[in-house]
Amino acid sequence: MYRFSNTVIGFLNLFTLLASIPIIGGGLWMARSSTTCESFLQTPLLVVGFVVLIISLAGFIGACFHVAWALWVYLVVMLFIIATLMGLTIFGFVVTSQGGGVDVPGRVYKEYRLQDYSPWLRDRVKDPDYWRAIRSCILGSKTCAKLASWTPLDYMQKDMSPIQSGCCKPPTSCNYNMATLVPQDPDCYRWNNSPTLLCYECDSCKAGVLEDVRRDWHKLSVLNIVMLIVLIGIYSIGCCAFRNARRAETDYPHGENRMSKVRPRWDYYWWRWWHDKREQLY
Repeated sequence: MYRFSNTVIGFLNLFTLLASIPIIGGGLWMARSSTTCESFLQTPLLVVGFVVLIISLAGFIGACFHVAWALWVYLVVMLFIIATLMGLTIFGFVVTSQGGGVDVPGRVYKEYRLQDYSPWLRDRVKDPDYWRAIRSCILGSKTCAKLASWTPLDYMQKDMSPIQSGCCKPPTSCNYNMATLVPQDPDCYRWNNSPTLLCYECDSCKAGVLEDVRRDWHKLSVLNIVMLIVLIGIYSIGCCAFRNARRAETDYPHGENRMSKVRPRWDYYWWRWWHDKREQLY
């Protein structure tokens, strides 16, 4: 178990050490980009990349060179990462448990209502600065330009993404053909035919963005569960490596070697020779 745990944890950390390099490179590349969407990811990517780099380096040094303090740092940070990832996973399930689309009669696509989503997500998307950045992102992606060539028949037969359904058209219930005294959805009055306006200030557009976030978080939560299982396994192996490193530092200099199945450390025979000579002199 001594060689197995140290060898496995060493190889695992060498792999994650090398994997952190493209993560940091991607974050730096996004930092130089002017696209708003990418700027949302650059800080998390850089943080994750540097944390993985540092913790992998500590684990690799500790496992391969029997440095107990490096493995201790490695295990503490790993425990923090596991706890954080577990908290984020639970939080993601809680805030994305609400929401979903509403079927539209005679249409393939669905429409989305802002009030159906969790209060935390609604408050987040209603923040003016946050929404301004998202709006710029949607404009830059030209998501609505893909619908410019659609015919009325296409609107009845084709599906739309949540953002296209909420941001690129008015609600299906809106009536613009004649004056009506029947109250309409407030988004009907926010709609504008200008390509730079459309329904970007509509609540349906914010709901479409939240639906995209909800779907992405559900996929991410599945990945988080897999990563938690992997990290807990690595953490368990790291605990064995830490125990072995402590034995390598403390067992040999203070008495008989009690690890009969492990080759003694390089200075053990020198210490035994010095100890025997001292007993002969006294």
